[in-house]
Amino acid sequence: MSDIISRVEKIKDVLKIAQKEREVKAIEAEMNSALFWSNEKEANETIKNFKNLKSEVEKFNSIYELCQLAETEEDLGAIEEQVNELERYSKYNGKYDHYSAVLNFYAGAGGDDAQDWTEMLMRMYLKWAEKEHLSSKIIDVSYGGIAGVKSATIEIVGDLVYGKLKNENGVHRLVRQSPFNAKSLRQTSFSLVEIMPLIESEKDIDIDSGDLRVDTFRSSGKGGQGVNTTDSAVRITHIPTGLTASCQNERSQTQNKESALRVLRSRIAKLMEEQRIEKIQELRGESLEPEWGSQIRSYVLHPYKMVKDHRNDIESSDPDKVLMGEIDIFLN
Repeated sequence: MSDIISRVEKIKDVLKIAQKEREVKAIEAEMNSALFWSNEKEANETIKNFKNLKSEVEKFNSIYELCQLAETEEDLGAIEEQVNELERYSKYNGKYDHYSAVLNFYAGAGGDDAQDWTEMLMRMYLKWAEKEHLSSKIIDVSYGGIAGVKSATIEIVGDLVYGKLKNENGVHRLVRQSPFNAKSLRQTSFSLVEIMPLIESEKDIDIDSGDLRVDTFRSSGKGGQGVNTTDSAVRITHIPTGLTASCQNERSQTQNKESALRVLRSRIAKLMEEQRIEKIQELRGESLEPEWGSQIRSYVLHPYKMVKDHRNDIESSDPDKVLMGEIDIFLN
């Protein structure tokens, strides 16, 4: 009986519930201010933060109260699974774990097969988002000459998305019989997946506009009506770091610029988090190359079927199911 109670007390400290209760009261006072709606964008961000904090505090307090009211081991046993779930939730305590996520995909070694593999990976994460009832959209795609994509950027929106996906960051390797080879020879392909927190608020990452170069170009597609006839696509370069972000899937140049800025802020936040620094000016980026020896996970479709994570040896014997978005075994 004391074990479950002590676990809940520990969770209370990890989640900083007392601090968050004070934050909820402070935001409530701010929302009652006559000037609260003077900046609608900031007000909406505050309301979103308030709802998340209040939901987390109420969820914890309901379980905490049940523990306090429990009189027997049987009473506590009835809520043990809720405590287990709360413990799993408490592990998402990184700075950006509760944020939505931006996913970047880059085809590596393997030619047309690698580009096809990159599109398969993008579809896998979109399927996972659909399965989790999360909102997702494609921000930018550079299509391959024959099939697949050379690179792509997508957003997946929802609580804890970055926390759940951040360890998917790395090189993913595919082994299969090539559909692009007349003899169907066995082919190994590589693709780099980059996971970043979606930074929507300018308060989180403040970028000096003087450090940005904005280029416009004509949106491209697979042909026909998918090709834009105006220079609505936008590419933004952060000059001090060389980091870039582009968007061509929105209808207007203004919308594309806003989406590209979100991705750029996310990319900078990710790099700052990795290097544990506080100032943008100190950033110096390093990137993985999608090639032999750097993969975090292998997906084998021939001569046998298996998906194996090389960091923890977790395996699945059903790669078809994994590629349809059933990736929780690896996320957990």
